[in-house]
Amino acid sequence: MSRDFALVPTVDDLGRVLDRRAVPGRTAVVMTMGALHEGHATLIRTAREHVGRDGFVTVTVFVNPLQFGAGEDLDRYPRTLDADLRTAERAGADIVFAPSVEEMYPGGRPEITIRAGAMGERLEGASRPGHFDGMLTVVAKLLHLTRPDVAFFGQKDAQQLALIRRMARDVNFGVEIVGVPTVREDDGLALSSRNRYLSPRERRTALALSRALFAGRDRHAAQEALRARAREVPATHARAEALSALGESRAAADAHAVATAAPGAAAAVRAAARAVLDEAARLDPPLELDYLALVDPSDFTEIGDDFTGEAVLAVAARVGTTRLIDNIPLTFGAAS
Repeated sequence: MSRDFALVPTVDDLGRVLDRRAVPGRTAVVMTMGALHEGHATLIRTAREHVGRDGFVTVTVFVNPLQFGAGEDLDRYPRTLDADLRTAERAGADIVFAPSVEEMYPGGRPEITIRAGAMGERLEGASRPGHFDGMLTVVAKLLHLTRPDVAFFGQKDAQQLALIRRMARDVNFGVEIVGVPTVREDDGLALSSRNRYLSPRERRTALALSRALFAGRDRHAAQEALRARAREVPATHARAEALSALGESRAAADAHAVATAAPGAAAAVRAAARAVLDEAARLDPPLELDYLALVDPSDFTEIGDDFTGEAVLAVAARVGTTRLIDNIPLTFGAAS
């Protein structure tokens, strides 16, 4: 490893490193639970590009017990620190802060924690009670300890990202929170440390998560295209007559139906994604759906067919013993 790159194992060591560094640029942090893959490397490279050569990039590696519930995979979660150090250095990190559980929680489980509120009880929070409380608690601690100007998180964990942004705003952390687009493998599967648990057959089933999201995205794009087409000619009956005169009676009917429907047609997007997931439930091994949701990212409540603006189509499912999540962003209601 290079002379300047360092593994920092304790809070005191981290404080000394940050106190004595002579870096005029901005500071960034990328928080991970280790088992680093190309998605994490992309976060680190993005952080380095953001702060520049004069900036300082800290990567944290900590498997946080507070965000694992009973029966979850805390004990078997992959721990690959030596490989993580190589990945972090190559991607542009200055240091890796990798504390032990005892170092982070010297008195055992903390008495004072961060509560995620109502948004933290939906979707992932409903499936994993207490998960987001534990996540926000460790993120808050790490923000204090690493002293960043900006923190980078993956959009694959969309609800986590939304909650971190809300926490930073609500309690005035003064840290810029940046979301980085999901990195996918060539077959579309979102990169995750848990992908290594999948057998070849389970992986084939798991591809239904991304296929379902892409089906919803394609349905959404088709509807938005029809709405745009419908706006190109006069409204209502005149529109249908104009398109029919061109021999496009079916297109006229479709355009008229879309134009007069509520913008977005969220139900159709959900249905397109659900069809893929229902088919995957019949595979061997089957996909066991936890949730499929189309939500407003400001609070993760389900959107209706009159919704306009940014939304997130999210899915969680189990294949074998492995639970996976994925999502894509969509924009509803193009400008008239």
